[in-house]
Amino acid sequence: MDVKSEGGGPPSLGTPTLAVGRTRYGVIGAVSFVHVLNDMMQSVILAIYPLLKGEFDLSFLQIGLITLTFQLTASLLQPVVGIVTDKRPLPYSLPVGMCFTLSGLLLLSVAPTYPILLLAVGLIGCGSSVFHPESSRVARMASGGRYGLAQSVFQIGGNLGQALGPLLAAGIVLAFGRAHVGWFGLAAVLGIVVLLQVSRWYSHHINERVRHKLASEQPLYPPRVVHRTVGVLMVLMFSKFFYLASISSYYEFYLIHRFGLSMTTATQLLSVFLLAVAAGTLVGGPIGDRIGRRRVIWFSILGIAPFTLVLPHANLAWTVGLSVVIGVGLASAFPAIIVYAQDMMPYRIGMISGMFYGLSFGLGGLGAALLGVLADRAGIVFVYQVCAFLPLLGLLAVFLPDVRPTGPSAAPVSAPQSG
Repeated sequence: MDVKSEGGGPPSLGTPTLAVGRTRYGVIGAVSFVHVLNDMMQSVILAIYPLLKGEFDLSFLQIGLITLTFQLTASLLQPVVGIVTDKRPLPYSLPVGMCFTLSGLLLLSVAPTYPILLLAVGLIGCGSSVFHPESSRVARMASGGRYGLAQSVFQIGGNLGQALGPLLAAGIVLAFGRAHVGWFGLAAVLGIVVLLQVSRWYSHHINERVRHKLASEQPLYPPRVVHRTVGVLMVLMFSKFFYLASISSYYEFYLIHRFGLSMTTATQLLSVFLLAVAAGTLVGGPIGDRIGRRRVIWFSILGIAPFTLVLPHANLAWTVGLSVVIGVGLASAFPAIIVYAQDMMPYRIGMISGMFYGLSFGLGGLGAALLGVLADRAGIVFVYQVCAFLPLLGLLAVFLPDVRPTGPSAAPVSAPQSG
């Protein structure tokens, strides 16, 4: 068997694929657009914490329980949804999941007590847990073999939604009161309408999905290779999302403490970083399609280590510049990691997508909490000095097998025998 390797390295593990059709940009664009709406709606929860704290007289522990409720439902349920839909296609689960989000938003706008508030947040989390694994599956189905591009376009929707949510919440809910959370239900209704069209397309292509599944029922790689690869990818996810948590949650405090900036200026510089993250998300997948996911992972995690190590010692101008490089680099890893994991287990697309998207939710929340404890005890500058070493975990990418990029004309190849 003639299997090419990336970059002239050791023999690679070829990615078994079927001949695929054209890329359905309309379908990919539709799930990306709904990703904007979904993440915009869920980010409203975080944005109205000050309002909820005052209205319900909540302690910080109770605020934390709101976050925990959302994180548990939005992250832990995702792999479960993926496992179920791997075994039995449920094309119309997408609009049904968005109905959970709609119910949660409407309940959040009128919740009279704290337990009802938690129930509302849990419903929004349930909607998110259905949306992410199934939409990721649809993006892959519609990719025409350009898996990285499809995942990047899908994920950029989430980045935009997370940026829009707090802005809209500040302009609507914080200005006019919690009852106006219900207006975000219009976004959920729009999402349901769009997802009904996506589900109709999905239902018409179930036979295509079944053919792909039957063609890959046999394990593509030796179990030890799959387990090792997924384990390494999870460690790399830990490195990526813990460092991103240090920036997204505490970058403003760091800039204020270190350089004496105003809150407005610090917030603007955080927006610069978030734009860099969006750019990295958009380019990571297509580049992985061209040069290979492993190379992208090497560059995006280990490659930024010199920049993260310098950041705690840089002046303001260099700090801003370094944060842009770090944001683009780290964000480019996620599409490559998702597609890499899907390539290893294409017969478990839902489970893999749910597991990794769920892990991204969980690690972000856990990282913010643990780094907050560290900042309280040792100072915000120390947090950045410690987190600077996290990208060095990218050295573990040496244990990833070379999986060549796949494309529309990729021919089927067989997995090498173990041993």
